Amino acid sequence: MKKVAVLMAEGFEESEIIIIVDILRRSGLTCDTFYFSKQFVKSMHGVYVKADQLFGEEINTYDMIVLPCGKLGGQHLTENEEVIKTVRYFNEKNKFIAAISTGIPSVEKAGVLTGKRVAEYSDSTDKLSNSNFIDQVVVDQNIITSQGPATAFPFAYKLAEVLGEDTEILRDRMLYTFAGGK
Repeated sequence: MKKVAVLMAEGFEESEIIIIVDILRRSGLTCDTFYFSKQFVKSMHGVYVKADQLFGEEINTYDMIVLPCGKLGGQHLTENEEVIKTVRYFNEKNKFIAAISTGIPSVEKAGVLTGKRVAEYSDSTDKLSNSNFIDQVVVDQNIITSQGPATAFPFAYKLAEVLGEDTEILRDRMLYTFAGGK
């Protein structure tokens, strides 16, 4: 079974964590959340969410790493050299690296976005210089990016799909197709 590691840094965007983890688990994937200092991680709006595991080398056994953030959460990930090293490791092993909104600058800092097509998010595009921006959920080889909180649903479905899961029935059950999703 494919495994997904979702990073939870203090100041994360609630919808980006909850929606992504929910859809990946409903898709039948193993999806674990990782914390950095305290297991109950405070979101950007003061909501505490209990993460599954402490960030460490075990993360390298996963098939995909996801960097969902909020402004402060993204900053914490970008400043964490272990996160940057992990993103580089995933890229070297051609494993999937997924980032949404302010998680994208962390992937840029790791030096793995040069020449890649990347989803545009207004808070991050001024900081990224070596990528080609387009507006949507974007898959470019092993890199998956998305714009921000409003794109958490299509982003999460795309993550499940690149890991081989068929999300059509799940989309119907969650009324995503009714809401205008493909």
